[in-house]
Formats: sequence, C-alpha cells, structure tokens
Amino acid sequence: MKNPEVKKVVIAGGGTAGWMAAAALSKILGKGLEISLVESDDIGTVGVGEATIPTLLFYNKMLGISERDFLVATNGTFKLGIKFENWRDIGKDYIHAFGSTGKNFWAAGFHNFWIKGAHLGINHGFGDYCLERRVAEAGKFAHLPKNGLNYAYHLDATAYGQFLRNFSEKLGVSRIEGKISSVKTCPGSGNIESLQLESGDIIDGDLFIDCTGFRGLLIEQTLHSGYEDWSHWLPCDSAIPVQTKALGPPDPYTRAIAHSAGWRWRIPLQHRVGNGLVYCSRYMSDDEASSFLLENIEGESITEPRVIRFKTGRRLKQWNKNCVAVGLSSGFLEPLESTSIHLIQQSILRLIKMFPRDGVKQVDIDEFNKQTLKSFDDIRDFIVLHYHATERDDTDFWRHCRNMEIPDSLHKRLTLFRKTGRLFLGDAELFVDSWPQVMIGQGVMPEEYHAVVDTMDEEELKGFLRQIKSNIDNTVDKMPLHSDYLQKFCQS
Repeated sequence: MKNPEVKKVVIAGGGTAGWMAAAALSKILGKGLEISLVESDDIGTVGVGEATIPTLLFYNKMLGISERDFLVATNGTFKLGIKFENWRDIGKDYIHAFGSTGKNFWAAGFHNFWIKGAHLGINHGFGDYCLERRVAEAGKFAHLPKNGLNYAYHLDATAYGQFLRNFSEKLGVSRIEGKISSVKTCPGSGNIESLQLESGDIIDGDLFIDCTGFRGLLIEQTLHSGYEDWSHWLPCDSAIPVQTKALGPPDPYTRAIAHSAGWRWRIPLQHRVGNGLVYCSRYMSDDEASSFLLENIEGESITEPRVIRFKTGRRLKQWNKNCVAVGLSSGFLEPLESTSIHLIQQSILRLIKMFPRDGVKQVDIDEFNKQTLKSFDDIRDFIVLHYHATERDDTDFWRHCRNMEIPDSLHKRLTLFRKTGRLFLGDAELFVDSWPQVMIGQGVMPEEYHAVVDTMDEEELKGFLRQIKSNIDNTVDKMPLHSDYLQKFCQS
C-alpha cells in the first residue's frame, strides 16, 4: 500500500524550535505545502538558549535574513567563543574560540608544532596562535575579508522566535492559537492523524513536528519513543536563569564559570545580560543555588530566578512514524557549548534533505535517526570532556566527575591524544579544531609530538611560530572595540 503524500505539515509548539522549523520549511519547501503551527500564549518556553555557534550564520543566510536586521531584532551581540573559568582548576582559565589554532599540516595538527616549540623554550600559550581567541581577549570585533573571522551570536531567544514568526507568516505559515488536549492516532498504522485543541478544533496533518519541549507530547507521550538517560555522565540536572541590566559594554564571548557543584553562565546582549546557574541537585539545594547565583551576578535583576529541571539524554527515536522531534522534545544536552539551537537547526535541515513528499518511508526514518543520534553522541562526548578532564578535587561533585566512567568513544579519543597527540574525527563531526583547544585547556597534554615536526630545524620552527603570532598581533591591533563596531553596524 502506497504511503499518503505529505501535503500538510503540523508543527506542535512554537518557541525557537517551532519557528525555526516553520521558517525553513516555508522558505525551502513552501510551494504546494500547507504548514500550520499550533501554540498557546499560556504555555511559556524555556527561552534561555541565548548563545549560539557559527552554524547559525548558514541558517540565517539560507533564509536570506539580513544580519543587521537580525541583530537589531534580537538585541544580539557577536560571539567569538566561550571563556571557561575554573574548569581545569580554580584560577585556571582558557577560551575555546571558534577559529582554528595555528596552521595544520595534513599529517599532523598544529598542536604538535606548538609542543615542540614549548620544548625549545617558546612559552606562548596555545591560544596565542588563534586569531579569534586573541580578538576575544582584546574585546574587539570586525568583519574581515574572505570570512577571515569565525563568529556566532548572543541573542534574545524569545525575540528570535518572534522574528522568525513574522518571517514565516509572510511566507504563508498559519499560526493556530490553542492548547493541545489530545492526539489522535490511526488504529492500524499508529501514525498521528490529528491534534485536538481544548477549544474542540481538530488539526489534521500528514507529517507532525514535535516542538513541545521537555514534555515530548507527540514523540513520547503519544508514540512512546523511549529516552536514553545520560545523567551518569552528565550529572547536572537543574538550572536557574535570571536576567540583569547591563553595566558596561558587552564582551564578545560567553563566560562559563565552574563552581562547587556545576557552573554558571554569563551571556551579554545589547540591552541586558543573561545569567544562570547549572548544578547537580545531589550536591547543591535549590535554595543554595539561587542564593549563590544572586550573590555572584552583576547588575540589577530584571527577572525572578526560576528552577528548571532536566535530564540529560536523547530520544531513542528522533523520527517515529510520521512524527519528528525537534528541540527539547528530541533530548537535552546542557548548554555548556551552546549547541541547543545548532541541534534544532541540524534536525530541520536533515528533515528538508529527506523530506517525504511522496510519503513517509522507513528507510528515511532510519537514516535520519542514525545521523541525528550520532550528532547527539558526538556533542555528548565533547561536553563530558569538560567535566572529566579536570584537576579539581575540592568538592564531592568534582571528585565524582574526575573519577566517573566515561563513554568508551571518549575514553579512546582521550587516551590516543594523551599518548600520541593524534586526533581522528569523523567526517560530519561538529567540533573539529575545538577538541585540541579544550583538551589542552583542560590540561590534557600529549606525551609526544608527530615525527613530521622534526622535518623543520629549530630556526625554521621558531620562524614558523613567530610568523603566525606576528600576523595575528597585527590583525588584532587594527581592529575596533566590539561595542563600537556593534553599535555602528546596527545603525548602518
């Protein structure tokens, strides 16, 4: 029996995930496709995913969105990386920047050349050879020729959702106000047939996208897709966000500051600062967490703290029958490396590539799930790295993280890097240059360097390293302050 053609797409839930899906589907596949989004003004969104990674530039460009209009609408700022404070140990900080460090050789990464340079007495830090890190430390920013500076954004996630709503409705997306009271499935196939609202209205569709957040109303409560719990690797289970008035110009980077039972974030926007505390409730109570956060923020609070509970992990099936989970309904990885919006974007683009115009097929479902689960697993390993590769032993929380069992895939990668300095990444991995930055930043140092480095004599190597650093120095010196450039850019 032939599967029914997909003509009607129903997105359950709004927020960042729902409107990102609506915007991309209507822009790329809009002709001949009826797209509806169901959301209720009475249901709030998490709305704290305010830091992004450079992949968002591609998404906005694909939609034809003006960068200036986007930054103005979202009160956005430029972001060059994340400053990790007290993660390796108390008082030891580093920046994971978005650019590559030094110059790689096809046979060996730049860190091999840097290690030998250190043996020769060249004592510049690894990050001194990364343009984006140096620009971030200087508090500067500019668009460079030939996309010479890698960057992302800090943004108001709620405002971004509203911006994309306006964009989507102009392309014909229909927004339906209302709460979903029940989900009807086909007795034979088990596919979702329609959503019933509290008003009594019935919203039928051929393909459903679940953007209902942690509830997973369609993908889990209706289709029982299953969930893989990763809290034994990522023990933090709570977060408290609070917004404050800005006291000064915004830094061009996010701050992730480790504390006794987790970490806190600081994300600077044009008009305010997003703050929050991520913690493990086994080691810190909600009252302790709230007090600690409020004692350490800068500026006057403009929102009340609220506790958000979460369980790190992912759905066992991201696409099940005629339902695709996007956003928090698909799983949750804490926002340490600002990957939540990226995962939303990747699922949407993956769905567009495999869009079942002629009917949902199991081969598409299987491939989608394979790719999406791999993306989750790769990011999981990268986040676990930050907790496990630490020298901290000052609290029970950090002793647990330091001594816990880790995923086998991460264990193999860490062991190989420590013993040989080698790093092998899959073709579709998100974090490439990031791995050596974070491993070295966390104190994971290779015991040896690649033999190809010794093809340079000492003077050649010194000249090689000196030239890279000199070029970066010259570029940084000529760049304007981030706040000055941002103001001028948004007013142009």
